[in-house]
Amino acid sequence: MDDRTLSDLLRQFGLSEKEVDTYLAILEQGEAKASTIADDAGVSKRYVYSTSEKLADRGFVEVNDHVVPTMIRANPPEQVIGTLADRVETMRPALDDRYSATTSDPDQFEVIKSRVTVIKRIENRLADANEEITLSIPYEHLPEVANELGAAVERGVLVLLVVSGIHPNDIDESEFDGLASAARTWREPMPTTLTVDQRFGLVAPTEMIVRSNSNKQAITFAQEQLVPVLVGSFLGNYWPMANEVYATAPAELPQTFHDFRNAVLQATLHRRAGHPIRARVRARPVGGENGPVTVEGRVVDIRQGLVEPASNAFPVETALVLETADGNVSIGGSGSFIEDFEADDVTLELED
Repeated sequence: MDDRTLSDLLRQFGLSEKEVDTYLAILEQGEAKASTIADDAGVSKRYVYSTSEKLADRGFVEVNDHVVPTMIRANPPEQVIGTLADRVETMRPALDDRYSATTSDPDQFEVIKSRVTVIKRIENRLADANEEITLSIPYEHLPEVANELGAAVERGVLVLLVVSGIHPNDIDESEFDGLASAARTWREPMPTTLTVDQRFGLVAPTEMIVRSNSNKQAITFAQEQLVPVLVGSFLGNYWPMANEVYATAPAELPQTFHDFRNAVLQATLHRRAGHPIRARVRARPVGGENGPVTVEGRVVDIRQGLVEPASNAFPVETALVLETADGNVSIGGSGSFIEDFEADDVTLELED
């Protein structure tokens, strides 16, 4: 490291240019009287005395004024570095508190230029998932994210997976056991997309993922207004076009689902297995201003396109129809507008 770089770094610790020159002169002498340091640094002897006191307060030097003439000795560099590190570390709690207090919601965009970074972002976001994942990814890259997908499934996260670039006849459904709640394949290349918990989205062009030398770029975003649009595109465009190759087994009941699509998937799987089920739903009337109410009844119909055969009227329709004491009512998820109620959470149980 040259002298200029060293001087620049020392100034970052609050030393002025003349103070840096004085300190470096002390370092080179090891120990010297003020007049010698003044000559080396090109400053006055009075300035050396005043600056040495400041440097001593910061742990850079020691001033021995019990002898005549006063001697100024540089502290060992490792001691100086240790002192600086300790002082920086003492700021950590206060900096952390201030950072947490002023950090805004993560609603920014990120542009990604590297395929490796895209895969890393996918891995990181999968690890953060609590409720729902939609993912489309080339089949050849599935092993790179398989561990995090498996961990998400173990946490009870709904995982809707589309792998592209492979014919359904060339794949075994057992490959998806433990990696997805439902999986489909599309023989043609398709963009890589990811949504997590309706909070995070990622879109990468096909060329960027399948070619290592592509100049295409991916984008990530964490905007609650945009992520549902990507989910709708996934369920409305890619999911219906792909071929179903795997669906998980029905989960043990009773169980409460905070993700409505997960509840609908499990209700579908149980009814197809011949298990009559009931649902208790904490919900709000669609279009109303009333607070949450509890709606309870036998599941008599399901509208969904998560597993084949589809029973919905349009691709993103996902609803439960319950037989209640007041008649049949329809339940939808967040943002429902044609159902009677919008669900906050759903508890499914087997009917006696």
